[in-house]
Amino acid sequence: MTAAHVDFPSLTPLRRDRAVILAALALVTALAWGYLVYDAGRMTAGACEMCMPLAHAWSARELTLVFLMWTIMMIGMMTPSVAPAVLLFARLNRQRRADDRPFVPTFAFLSGYLLVWALFSVVVTLLQAWLHRAALLSPAMVSRSPLLGGPLLIAAGIFQWLPIKQTCLRHCRSPLELFLTRWREEVTGAIRMGFDHGLHCATCCWLLMALLFVAGVMNLIWIAAITLFVLLEKLSPTPWMSRLTRMALVAAGIMMMIR
Repeated sequence: MTAAHVDFPSLTPLRRDRAVILAALALVTALAWGYLVYDAGRMTAGACEMCMPLAHAWSARELTLVFLMWTIMMIGMMTPSVAPAVLLFARLNRQRRADDRPFVPTFAFLSGYLLVWALFSVVVTLLQAWLHRAALLSPAMVSRSPLLGGPLLIAAGIFQWLPIKQTCLRHCRSPLELFLTRWREEVTGAIRMGFDHGLHCATCCWLLMALLFVAGVMNLIWIAAITLFVLLEKLSPTPWMSRLTRMALVAAGIMMMIR
């Protein structure tokens, strides 16, 4: 009875933090997905300006709209998979506050992580603009050429075998080493740690995101499938899913190029 009375108060704040953080992450994810569903509906109706590439070279305004589309998409796709790292950061942060060390809002770590995906969105926006000018994308933002889609699929499959993929994946699965060996103080330090974690995750997943050019940038089924795969790959330490994906991607790429 005495132990229970001692432990319960110390656990309550942790549970409250966990509930608040998960609710916040769920809200961010839901808002991003709501926007994607809305834009996909407008594209189907032919009314989505930022989803329908124009016949001429894009202006700065159009580039900005496409960048916002990619950024919101990355937030919706990657926020669920970063939840374990965010919860771990919040837990360690609360322990540090209990030891009278500086407290940092958990949002700072998340913002550093999402900053990486915003920068990634800049890159894919410029890539999409180039593909548009080269007439390699349809108005629905789907690859028009098997010489684009096929090599992308094969490259994504081969990348699953590379050591850099496995190294970054191990970090994404367990960021504890980052927190224990490279903890940085204050808000800027938390942003830096989030950015570091995001770099590992972006290196791990960037070719999977590029596959959206094959199936359609606003194809909600593919977006959901890649989101689920990234989440399961980070949460599951078993190698069977990765092995199966390697073979499937390479086979699909070869078949596309043969066709």
